Amino acid sequence: MREYFENGREHGFDLDRLFVLLVTEDFCDVEAMEEMLGEEGVDGAVYDGSRREAWFEERGLSSFSHLIPGASHAQTSFGLLYMWDNPRFERGVFIDDDTLPHDEWDFFGRHMANLDRTDEIESVASDERWVNVLYQSADENGLYPRGYPYSAMDETVETGRREVTDVVASQGLWTNVPDLDAVRILMDGDLQGQAQTRTEKSDFDGDFVAEPGQYLTVCSMNLAFEREVIPAFYQLPMDDNEWDVGRFDDIWSGVFLKRAADLLGKDVVNGYPLCEHNKAPRPTFDDLNNEVPGLELNEHVWEVVDGVGDDADSWTEAAHAMAEAFAGGDFSAWNNGAFLNHCGEYWLDWLDCLDELGASENREPKAALADD
Repeated sequence: MREYFENGREHGFDLDRLFVLLVTEDFCDVEAMEEMLGEEGVDGAVYDGSRREAWFEERGLSSFSHLIPGASHAQTSFGLLYMWDNPRFERGVFIDDDTLPHDEWDFFGRHMANLDRTDEIESVASDERWVNVLYQSADENGLYPRGYPYSAMDETVETGRREVTDVVASQGLWTNVPDLDAVRILMDGDLQGQAQTRTEKSDFDGDFVAEPGQYLTVCSMNLAFEREVIPAFYQLPMDDNEWDVGRFDDIWSGVFLKRAADLLGKDVVNGYPLCEHNKAPRPTFDDLNNEVPGLELNEHVWEVVDGVGDDADSWTEAAHAMAEAFAGGDFSAWNNGAFLNHCGEYWLDWLDCLDELGASENREPKAALADD
């Protein structure tokens, strides 16, 4: 975080616009994190598991505390609830703790500029209806990102130009360690959870959008978004479930985000600003064990949402349609298919929680990432 703050200062970004919410666990040094924010002069708060439980209790929402899994990347959903409860936050930015900004970009400024874009941009589509966010260098390195369906590989890519007028998310991509799943990491010959093949700045050539009706992977390590998307951006109850499904929180929420954006005539911009992904070594087979329970489901999740919500005219309506499709669907033909029913039930609880917080998606926010 210190590096991101320094990047902002060097590029003239007003750090007073930021409120930094650090989501952590009881076994981490919360006091040191609070001291860091104080030393940097940046407004913010730190929430470990106990503080999250207290946050729900203070609002009379303890019955919804199950929405945020412990010790899981999916606990980024708490940040979404925190934003929804504070309509002064117009936009959010997800940053993972194993990334660093690139000096050449104003990290926060570029994301904000992407969300304000109303210009022509490269558009991408494939005959498989999936866009590989690494398509610009895929012919050279053969990489597909974590979450890209295996059945959609070897696609034929077409590019064009399209004008964007309402961008709701800005996904920055990553140099150094690519964001791959465990199977692809093993195929790349790496047993330490990283990858032998690395990405460089030269592998990326500007921004792009996926055409309407096309899907793409969304990684939340470097992502900015408008507050309005929160109903359709729940990160799902990963890791702490009886099916042992994990590692698909941001992937599946990205599928939901893209479907809802298409329904509402919005766009997701991808590309810059890049971040440096410095994933720590860990056994690739540990990630594989976490991913295997959901691999077959990942091939079909997008198909479930692709056929619903055609009449939706708000993010909440789009989210309800998708959540109900999961909650009431028969997925018994797929391994761990009942997990999708579980996700649908949690997602409906998520929407009830947002409603209970008393925040309307139509309420006018006061300031972007602002302090009081």
